[in-house]
Amino acid sequence: MSPASMTQKYSTLSPALAVGLDEPDRNLALELVRVTEAAAIAGGHWVGFGDKNKADGAAVDAMRSFLQTVHFNGVVVIGEGEKDEAPMLFNGEHVGDGTGPECDVAVDPIDGTRLTALGINNALAVLAVAERGSMFDPSAVFYMEKLVTGPEAADMVDLRLPVKQNLHLIAKAKGVKVNQLNVMILDRDRHRPLVEEIREAGARTKFIMDGDVAGAIAAARAGTGVDALMGIGGTPEGIVAACAIKSLGGVIQGRLWPTSDEEKQKAIDAGHDLERVLSTNDLVTSDNCYFAATGITDGDLLKGVRYSKDKVLTQSIVMRSKSGTIRFVDGEHQASKWEGYARKH
Repeated sequence: MSPASMTQKYSTLSPALAVGLDEPDRNLALELVRVTEAAAIAGGHWVGFGDKNKADGAAVDAMRSFLQTVHFNGVVVIGEGEKDEAPMLFNGEHVGDGTGPECDVAVDPIDGTRLTALGINNALAVLAVAERGSMFDPSAVFYMEKLVTGPEAADMVDLRLPVKQNLHLIAKAKGVKVNQLNVMILDRDRHRPLVEEIREAGARTKFIMDGDVAGAIAAARAGTGVDALMGIGGTPEGIVAACAIKSLGGVIQGRLWPTSDEEKQKAIDAGHDLERVLSTNDLVTSDNCYFAATGITDGDLLKGVRYSKDKVLTQSIVMRSKSGTIRFVDGEHQASKWEGYARKH
């Protein structure tokens, strides 16, 4: 009997976890962590130095370099912008070694460049991968209205409902009082009316400066002290977060929020219904997707990069939606091997 037939005969792998030869498999998870580790280490050298552009540039360079070693044929669908505006990791760029499964790739070398520059918590290096053609194309609409919560209320909330009603549904699902709920929200002037609604409903608010990928994960994950994320944030971040929420089992709902008449017209011309509420499965249609993130600064989700004379310490999280697996990865790297990514004076 051939080794292949023996494997087939005695394998107990659930058919739900199996993937074909042309699909991204479980081995991709740790390859992606290597990429976010590199971006975090490079960007982390700029924490607290006040220059978000140099921090982002360092992280982009490292992420792009390491992506080329990954065994897949990837296309960046959520990147740093259009090719003429972003010389690296632009939308439509091919990444990976060109072999293996064809994939959509969403990159955010630093989710929270301002947090990194100022040395504030919750900056991450983030990467998401899904099967080719499965990630939502926002057609240059850069913001969306969002609602994120965990598995308990995932089938109950609706972005079209009043804020108060959604909060009562979340509280009921979690078996708590509304005044025990914490709602994470970006600290922006545009959110003043929303903040009033949340507080009038009886819930608490928890503000973040930036980094709503980490905020979305906190809202979907148990034990974080965050029950929901609400408000208007980046569309790319919403799509990246959807890949994580596919593994966590919560829900993200979004509705495109154009910031100008020109952007609105582009969306309409692309066939988007601006009143449509997009679900997790609309943002990422595949159930075989991956999310990886490495902390740059300390945060609610991960520890930030730590440097010493001879070591660099990282903490990462990697998720695979097909198996619903979430892994935390603590990395210990020899500092001398990473000197090429150190900040140059």
